Amino acid sequence: MAQRLDNIRNFCIIAHIDHGKTTLSDRVLELTEAIDLRNLREQTLDAMDLERERGITIKSHPVSMAYTAKDGKTYLLNLIDTPGHVDFNYEVSRSMGACEGAVLVVDAAQGVEAQTVANAYLAIDNELEIVPVLNKVDLPGANIEDVSHQIEDVLGISMDRPLLISAKTGEGVPDVLEAIVARIPPPETAGVDAPLRALVFDSVFDEFRGVITYVRVVDGCIKVGDAVRFIGSGQTTQLREVGIFSPDQKPVDVLEAGQVGYLVGAIKDPADIKIGDTVTWVKDGATEPLPGFKEVRPMVFSGVYPVSSDEFEKVRAGLEKLHLNDSAFTFHAESSVALGFGFRCGFLGLLHMEVVQERLRREFDLDIINTHPSVVYRVLLKDGEVLELDNPVQLPDVTRIEQIEEPMIKATIICPSECIGDIMRIALERRGEVKGTESLDTRRVILTFILPLNEILIDFHDMLKSVSRGYASMDYEPYGYQVSDIVKMDILLNGELVDAFSILVHRDKAVARGRQMCKALSESIPPHMFKIPVQAAIGRTIIAREDIRAFRKDVLAKLYGGDVTRKQKVLKKQKAGKARMKEFGQVNVPQSAFISVLKGSSKDD
Repeated sequence: MAQRLDNIRNFCIIAHIDHGKTTLSDRVLELTEAIDLRNLREQTLDAMDLERERGITIKSHPVSMAYTAKDGKTYLLNLIDTPGHVDFNYEVSRSMGACEGAVLVVDAAQGVEAQTVANAYLAIDNELEIVPVLNKVDLPGANIEDVSHQIEDVLGISMDRPLLISAKTGEGVPDVLEAIVARIPPPETAGVDAPLRALVFDSVFDEFRGVITYVRVVDGCIKVGDAVRFIGSGQTTQLREVGIFSPDQKPVDVLEAGQVGYLVGAIKDPADIKIGDTVTWVKDGATEPLPGFKEVRPMVFSGVYPVSSDEFEKVRAGLEKLHLNDSAFTFHAESSVALGFGFRCGFLGLLHMEVVQERLRREFDLDIINTHPSVVYRVLLKDGEVLELDNPVQLPDVTRIEQIEEPMIKATIICPSECIGDIMRIALERRGEVKGTESLDTRRVILTFILPLNEILIDFHDMLKSVSRGYASMDYEPYGYQVSDIVKMDILLNGELVDAFSILVHRDKAVARGRQMCKALSESIPPHMFKIPVQAAIGRTIIAREDIRAFRKDVLAKLYGGDVTRKQKVLKKQKAGKARMKEFGQVNVPQSAFISVLKGSSKDD
């Protein structure tokens, strides 16, 4: 028989990026005295320097707090802070799986934004009790009434009891704690004596202790020395340590039903732990696993190559260490004629890619080259075989291809009403299809588009912010595959194909893209002793060309007077020498050329 654990509340904080969820977490930690005030700092739950510098949360962070409410009872509050950026939506969904409720933070000045809608719907799908909170009410631009109507009309969440706070000053935050206790239901369990079932919602790797598994105990209890089994993977281990987060890892004797904590066994390979798996006892354990999570799949791929071939093993070691604590990040070795040996890496999105690349440079002191990001295309061959390709180099010969399908997304954009025309123009230029428009209030609208994922990879967000003066926000989700006229475009330098610059592009955009890439390369590759043609080609057809002019040595400088034929003879000899150089010469492509193409390859001429 199911029973309630009345003194426990498991919840997460969700919000659009920069709406104040991490600041609210800091105030909650302060009020519950979960951390010594001497150690309290801004973004307490953000462990990485990169999180602090960018002001974003990348990794979910759990913490357990004791709170004495106004009713005199002491409650155990288990908070899981979550990211707000669309790239880390998977982190949010995993956190929700360990909770019964969610605190929805909305900026009282900005109102409902794209990630607000996405995260709220995700919480509703997970059947969580939602506690809406209006933050930054002390700002001059705060509009409590309008934003409350937005929450009710768009999200369908009642605002009969609005919580008005300023997370920065602490105003109203105690009311949030009381609302968590009053409104979020306690966890339901089969009892402390029932067979153990604990949900794995995250894991990290420690060099000294091995894999540390984050769990939410649903039924039973778990203590040091227990022999446990992961139902999904079949892995077994004996626990050497169990503990809670306060907010640092703190060992305890036992974790009981309803609690959130961590387990340390003898597992050394993070690949052995599957997110969403169920932990139970080896002896007399549960047979039915808990509902898990969808397996995360990378959406964006890019090549990572060392500038110096001597650093290949160093890059491999860096990627392996990052993968240990980020299961969404994948990589495998590949080679390029132009760049040598490197790795093909998979990411959740562009921000995720930027974070990984920056960590490689910063934490491992690596100098790397990144190739143009790509997505996973589905290729149907004439013999019926279906291939999934993330690298243009892998595309089979066109004579073998029946059709190519590209991944699509459903994008939700919230923007000011006066920006509708510009945003629709940008979306249509990228082969988007308008699916719906809805008024959010008198000033803003919600636009829904179906777009190819490849078209938003580079500068779409920048252009969106530019035309809306920073007021537009976007969220997206996968929307299946669609047949498209996709072709492979190659770049030739001095007649030689450079595979690192090859991309898959829609045929209608190939010429414009080719011109832009040729221009970017011609401006970033320094002159050589011979003229270098830079060409874009589809198959054997050249669709764009730029020339890099050669250095010209003044061979006539030492000639004074004399017959003109003497000068002609010298110039003819120079021309013949440059012809031989062009035939045998190597074109040196600097790192700046790859960066130049990466930044500008999707921009219009």
